[in-house]
Amino acid sequence: MSSYRTENPATGEVERTFDEVDRDGAIAAVDLAHAAYEGWRERSPEERAEVLRRTADLYDERADELARTIATEMGKPLKEAKGEVALAGSIYRWYADHGPELLRDEELDAQGALRSIVRKEPVGVLLGVMPWNYPYYQVARFAAPNLVLGNTILLKHAGICAASATLMEEVLRQAGLPEGGYVNLFASSRLIPDVIADPRVQGVSLTGSEAAGASVAEAAGKHLTKSVLELGGSDAMIVLDAADVDAMAKTAARARLSNAGQACNSPKRMFVADEIHDEFVEALTRHVEQTPVGDPLDPATRMGPMSSSQARDDLDEQVQDAVSKGATLHTGGRPLDREGAFYAPTVLTGITPDMRAWDEELFGPVAMVYRMTDVDAALEQANASAFGLSGSVWSDDPDRAAEVAARLDVGMAYVNEHGTTMPGLPFGGVKRSGYGRELASDGMNEFVNRKLVRVAAR
Repeated sequence: MSSYRTENPATGEVERTFDEVDRDGAIAAVDLAHAAYEGWRERSPEERAEVLRRTADLYDERADELARTIATEMGKPLKEAKGEVALAGSIYRWYADHGPELLRDEELDAQGALRSIVRKEPVGVLLGVMPWNYPYYQVARFAAPNLVLGNTILLKHAGICAASATLMEEVLRQAGLPEGGYVNLFASSRLIPDVIADPRVQGVSLTGSEAAGASVAEAAGKHLTKSVLELGGSDAMIVLDAADVDAMAKTAARARLSNAGQACNSPKRMFVADEIHDEFVEALTRHVEQTPVGDPLDPATRMGPMSSSQARDDLDEQVQDAVSKGATLHTGGRPLDREGAFYAPTVLTGITPDMRAWDEELFGPVAMVYRMTDVDAALEQANASAFGLSGSVWSDDPDRAAEVAARLDVGMAYVNEHGTTMPGLPFGGVKRSGYGRELASDGMNEFVNRKLVRVAAR
């Protein structure tokens, strides 16, 4: 049975399957993308930008169709799904608006010559290996800057996202991208090293687990292929004070339960000042319990199922490990007794170093709250994590919060917000959260030939 399928996590039913390619099919996809590159690179940045602009328009026009597809295949509630579609569209539009300007030649100090410039040129076929949790957004932040740059894309999406992957390729073709400019690669993970080994593939970008990242990085390193990795996260949310504790707890609950907690940059560890800790935990528990959990196609639903029964069961093992070793369970902590991969929104306190939850990523609707009696100690614990994606600091005194946020060992530090992502803001982490950056101008500087052109007098 093909691993590419639509398996509705709200019901457990397989609704559609897709054919997988073998090794010959994977190499044929490289052939197609490479052939397209030869023509796509010759188009002007403005012509390429217009294809992205039309793509953004189509994301607006087909928003309902796109949203329902991911609600069905990975359980995202419709409201969140529509928000993701809009975000992905905005990324294509941002690069349509700014891409040509960002590709202009960069004039350097001539340093003894008539002139010295840096010209930004594409490098060729790129491979993207993408996860299921944000099917459109993750792809857009990789594909948009590289398409406007002139590269072509092979996209291996997660097996459960084959329907949305098919739609994305269809939209780009409808927008005017030539055949081969973006090619879905429905291939087993075991074939990815073969694709990376092809000398025509000039780069690979992966968003996913540490294990998947290590495997791709190993293959890329073996063949001297540039790679970008966006991996896991165990983001800290440090609450220094709050005049309205209930509102702060409500914000934290919404942030943690968004996408059923299945986000790399979700605020998984909450460090809360001692004087408001108990009130915060009580309010957080109440808001978590009041979150409507159900069918992602129901407009009233605010949290859908997890992506699969396996993901739900893995999360439950981590929670039960913590509870069995003394953690306090305030609410949730169990799969819901219904069809589908539903897990009860959960609040834990009393996490200690002997528990898996102390240093593992909990990729689901579980909030862990720590009592903070000393800011320096909280920062030390936050920074002790092997991950370093993002983090946030909250206070009615933003200047004080900014001083604390500057000490977070992360790729993205926020004050009085968490996980904000916009097309013009760079995205990426440090440590085991990966390397490289996406979005903003940074997203156009990973897979590019920054060619020096120096002209001297004879």
